[in-house]
Amino acid sequence: MHIHVLSPDGEAKFWMEPEIAIARNHRYGEQDLRRLRDLIEEHNDVIRRAWFTHFGN
Repeated sequence: MHIHVLSPDGEAKFWMEPEIAIARNHRYGEQDLRRLRDLIEEHNDVIRRAWFTHFGN
């Protein structure tokens, strides 16, 4: 499972399993990536529920 983060400042792909990790990054700085990872961790349950609702098992 993975998610994409898009904004005018950049684009990144994060793996959700086996742990949250950056897969790809374009234009985000290290501080931005840390903040994004923190937000993904904080909202992990909501993200997973939405992912499974959209994609299924």
